Amino acid sequence: MTGGFNGTALSCIPPAVSDSLTAFAQGKLAALEAQSLRRTLVPTRRLDGLWVERGGRRLLSFSCNDYLNLSHHPAVKAAAVAAVEAHGAGSGASRLVTGDNPIFGLLEAKLAALKGTEAACVFGSGYLANSGIIPTFVGARDLILVDELAHACIWSGAQLSQARIVPFRHNDMADLAQKLALYRGEAERALIATDGVFSMDGDVAPLDEISALAQAHDAWLLVDDAHGLGVVGGGQGTAAMFPQARVDLAMGTFSKALGGYGAYVCASRPVVDFIKTRTRTVVYTTGLPPASAAAAAAALDVIAAEPERVGAVLAKARRFTSALGLPEAASAVVPIVLGEAERTLAAAQALEAQGFLVVAIRPPTVPAGTARLRVAFTAGHPDDEIDRLAAAVRPLMAA
Repeated sequence: MTGGFNGTALSCIPPAVSDSLTAFAQGKLAALEAQSLRRTLVPTRRLDGLWVERGGRRLLSFSCNDYLNLSHHPAVKAAAVAAVEAHGAGSGASRLVTGDNPIFGLLEAKLAALKGTEAACVFGSGYLANSGIIPTFVGARDLILVDELAHACIWSGAQLSQARIVPFRHNDMADLAQKLALYRGEAERALIATDGVFSMDGDVAPLDEISALAQAHDAWLLVDDAHGLGVVGGGQGTAAMFPQARVDLAMGTFSKALGGYGAYVCASRPVVDFIKTRTRTVVYTTGLPPASAAAAAAALDVIAAEPERVGAVLAKARRFTSALGLPEAASAVVPIVLGEAERTLAAAQALEAQGFLVVAIRPPTVPAGTARLRVAFTAGHPDDEIDRLAAAVRPLMAA
């Protein structure tokens, strides 16, 4: 057989194998459908930083991570367009080959300055960042302690490392301390990994206490601040709320508050240099498109020039929690935990009928029995619409 596709390659798959794979998938889908856990893609056109078009209807979205509405900011879009015109649509190769566009170095300098570190490294996505960083620094003789609600990409990186993985109860410092005391002595190196702001719960990790435990047990600390950057800590992220904390690996993304795509890690110069020469998700993948890097750099400039955007996000979220008598929002994310998947899907449909897009979040994204409406606030949400949403959610909470 030649290397070209001639339409006959599929005939090489034995029919029995093909049929068994299809049958396997059909069975799995049917089981998920029975539990209201099957997921489907729904074409959704974002009209601006707030409104979307879905199923022929215009809806106000409370399900987007574009917390500062920067995906449609004129300066951010202009920077992306200019980068395409100057550098083309893609990087063309791995950064270590020919794909290290000069824009990356400028962006990394901005990120390091923002986070107060010596250096930074840009990645293609947050998933690529965590799944690459963690195996770079820990291996089979080592220990990783992971908050049980940490993002899936942290768990993927931990599993790829082949280190001993020990989960600790969510934000439970007594449990973390106990497990460090129990397991640290058996490992050559240790890493504690946590989200800064938890994406499905909206709460904040106590980085001061986690950092103190890490230092007491000679462990490194990785913080995924995807949902903290641009929202908390004056826009600098979660670590800025805990100035005494030492974060060894400060990771985050461009795809939330910065409104674009890509990710980064900030650390000491030797750590970043080692990442750039050994991390597989840097070495063996094409560099981020120049437009994405340029957009992220422009978004950081907007955050610095318009601090009122940052303050507005928490103010909007807290207006909502106050209206419903919920605990005060700590971030842009407010969960309305309804329990069962079927009930949560029905609630999302009821809100959509009233003009709101609030997507139902179901297991395995969240633990069984904790399906929820994940309400995400942005700087641009009108106050009257937040009040209307609160009024629409109130009866759903009591149902």
